[in-house]
Amino acid sequence: MIGRVVDVSDTAFFLAAKLAGLLIRPDVWLATLVTLTCVAVWAGRGRWLALITVVFVLAVGIVPFGDFLLARFEARYPAAPQVAEPTGIILLGGGEDTNAARRWGGAQISDSGDRFTEAMALARRFPEARVVFTGGSGALRNLGTYGGTQAGIAEDLLLSLGLSRDRLTLETRSRNTAENASLTHALIAPEAGERWILVTSAFHMPRAMRSFKRAGWPGLVPWPVDFRSERLRDGLGWNLAENLDQLNTAMKETVGLLAYRIAGR
Repeated sequence: MIGRVVDVSDTAFFLAAKLAGLLIRPDVWLATLVTLTCVAVWAGRGRWLALITVVFVLAVGIVPFGDFLLARFEARYPAAPQVAEPTGIILLGGGEDTNAARRWGGAQISDSGDRFTEAMALARRFPEARVVFTGGSGALRNLGTYGGTQAGIAEDLLLSLGLSRDRLTLETRSRNTAENASLTHALIAPEAGERWILVTSAFHMPRAMRSFKRAGWPGLVPWPVDFRSERLRDGLGWNLAENLDQLNTAMKETVGLLAYRIAGR
């Protein structure tokens, strides 16, 4: 639906996505396996569960399954495509570290902070383009203080990097990618013939492009950043923590894209 606003179904989808996101995390599966194994061993019946747990740990620790899955998303759109003078640059939230900002103050960024640096590079390259940041709080509990919302951090960071305030528009209510698209569309009201550059992490770009197109955005140019996947042979070796993190991200994006297709978002 073009320019739709947040309603009860949006909130239900948001809550369901949060629950699903917890259940599909491989690190949650690992913790569950370990817990069940301990219980079974205590009861004298844990040999098979212990074997499954060991195989899971060794497989994930040695083979970068997450890189393989993420590469399929990251290869969808080319980096730094050719683009003429755009109307504006849309920067999706997610590159902020809201917890660190709340604790330590200042505009703290996460491992997706490339979104900010690349958006600022584009802003300097195209000085007439508007810059639109979209992101409220993806947390179940919005603390409502500095560091509790993505937009608060983004505003401070972008202005400190030299962006003039009159070029910046903030969308502060969205909680997920679908709301990024619909609420920003309602705020900006883009017109036919305009060209907008969409900046987000490469693995997230397919889902973002789908949501923004469905919201009615014209002339979208995907500008993927924050590439993470390596070639399979380069990632082989023991690295349980990194492989789990990559696999968590890959599973979230895989299930997220499927859920968005089913829900028409």
